[in-house]
Amino acid sequence: MKEDNNANIISIPVPQKAILSVREAAAYTNIGINKIDSMLRTPNCPFVLYVGTKKLVKRKEFEEYLSKQIVI
Repeated sequence: MKEDNNANIISIPVPQKAILSVREAAAYTNIGINKIDSMLRTPNCPFVLYVGTKKLVKRKEFEEYLSKQIVI
């Protein structure tokens, strides 16, 4: 965990985060942003978390989902 002294922002490495933004999930998995966004829009998506209208990715559930897939 790093702290940015200029803006007092704490930076946590992606593998240690519980919830990821779509951009973080894309960088973490090497899956495109558009594909992840499409996956989050599917009914009953097991790894989507809505914060208001913002869609976030539950990292652990996303990893489990991907480990069971052959094609996405």
